[in-house]
Amino acid sequence: MGKHNYLLLIGMIVLSQLAGVFGSIFTMPSIETWYSTLIKPDFSPPNWVFAPVWISLYTLMGISAYIIAQKGIEKKDVKFALSIFGFQLAINAIWSFAFFGLMSPLLGLVVIVLLWFAIAETMILFARISKPAVWLLVPYLLWVSFASILNFYILML
Repeated sequence: MGKHNYLLLIGMIVLSQLAGVFGSIFTMPSIETWYSTLIKPDFSPPNWVFAPVWISLYTLMGISAYIIAQKGIEKKDVKFALSIFGFQLAINAIWSFAFFGLMSPLLGLVVIVLLWFAIAETMILFARISKPAVWLLVPYLLWVSFASILNFYILML
């Protein structure tokens, strides 16, 4: 792998991780205050689980985007797929603002449902370009599915 490839790989991972950094600005102050006061379902994981899961998912997302970019960033289908990837990444960051920053499980639920569909669309577009890139996004879609259910139950409780 050439120097350019390493830089692209690192850049895609960093870009993905930045969505998490942005989200943590709203999440971290709320964990011990507002979030701790919410009634959560029995299947809610302990708070310490979320950071390592998200860091891993953002890394997989970055690797997935790198694989797609490697197929030719100048190609129309690659550009479009990466733009949708960027769109879902923005929605991902907005969820933390909606749920934690605005302290709104309802708005959080609306945003996370949009996020789920944006991830699914990203996966459809990535599948046309690279199957391994899609498989790297499967844990992300599964986790967001779980988070959607958790968000829904928090809203209902």
